[in-house]
Amino acid sequence: MSTRFGPTPRDLATPLWWATIGLRVVTLIYALVVAVVHHEDYRRQWLAWIVLGIMTAWTIATSLVYSRERPRWRRRGVVYADVLITAALVVASHWVLTREQISAGAPLVTTVWAAVAPLAGGMRFGASGGVISAAVIAIATGLSRQEFTLDLARDGFLLLISGLLVGLTATVARRSGARLAQALRAEAATAERERLARSIHDNVLQVLARVRKRGTELGGEATELAELAGEQEIALRALVTSEPAGSAAGETADLRGALQLLATSRVQVSAPAGEVNLPAATTAELVAAVREALSNVDKHAGRDARAWVLLEDLSDEVVITVRDDGPGIPEGRLEQARAQGHLGVDQSIRGRVTGLGGTITLDTGPRSGTEWELRVPKGRPRR
Repeated sequence: MSTRFGPTPRDLATPLWWATIGLRVVTLIYALVVAVVHHEDYRRQWLAWIVLGIMTAWTIATSLVYSRERPRWRRRGVVYADVLITAALVVASHWVLTREQISAGAPLVTTVWAAVAPLAGGMRFGASGGVISAAVIAIATGLSRQEFTLDLARDGFLLLISGLLVGLTATVARRSGARLAQALRAEAATAERERLARSIHDNVLQVLARVRKRGTELGGEATELAELAGEQEIALRALVTSEPAGSAAGETADLRGALQLLATSRVQVSAPAGEVNLPAATTAELVAAVREALSNVDKHAGRDARAWVLLEDLSDEVVITVRDDGPGIPEGRLEQARAQGHLGVDQSIRGRVTGLGGTITLDTGPRSGTEWELRVPKGRPRR
């Protein structure tokens, strides 16, 4: 289910990109005014106008690209080109100005227009991208003037600080946007969950409770139906009152709480007192594996068999033990099932655990029951 609450920009740094476009246009106008004032003193006037022409064309091109709201339009290559083209134009000013102008500290042809590229680098790549882009422009400025002055050092320092701050701002904006989107998804999921819980409570749970009560009163064969209805009632009540497990990338889920939902009158679940948080995908796979093991108890050990699930939270792994008091699995039965195409154990249990980078141990024998031991590391599941 996808729920959207009003128009939300795909890139929360979009306002910063628009500010960059505006700043680039303003600084281009300033550079044109400076060129008009100083062009008669330039050593190569024709080169100055070529540089200004490229600056104008590049301002138009980047404005069209950066104004697109979709992040894919702000590709790495465009920002790389922005920084490199700006640096090249800064260096080209060395052949435009006379030696006297350079010594006197006359503004380069690019002037403050060159300060915009580090801002784009910071917005696209974060703080490190802003600092690196600023360093490239600062080095280009030094090559153009071919001398070190306090003014040059000051300008370079300001470029670095600007790139750093804009990069940090863009990163914080995107992270805040991601958290907001996650919160909105969680809110929508909670609302839907509450709606379903009310529906289940008003319909399914009441029917199950009535079947359980009436079956107990009738006795005989109806007692088994009453027990089944009671087990499903307990499971459903636990499900609708539990917290939803995270599913998005980077979210965690409580394995302990998820396993406790599997408890019935014939299945006992033992777990640590506190939460056992694992990546949501890992939790989902482990719960599915345990559910398959308990399903095998029902299928092969009979309705009277009891099962125990034990969860252990170790330092770097979790261990789940599923044991029953059934007749056990006859020797060669798993190989026979695999040959016949029944892949429940291989795919639903063994495949899930090994897919998580874990190991599985089976201990079974005639009249000794069956015990599965699942060991899985706490890290992210392998793909």
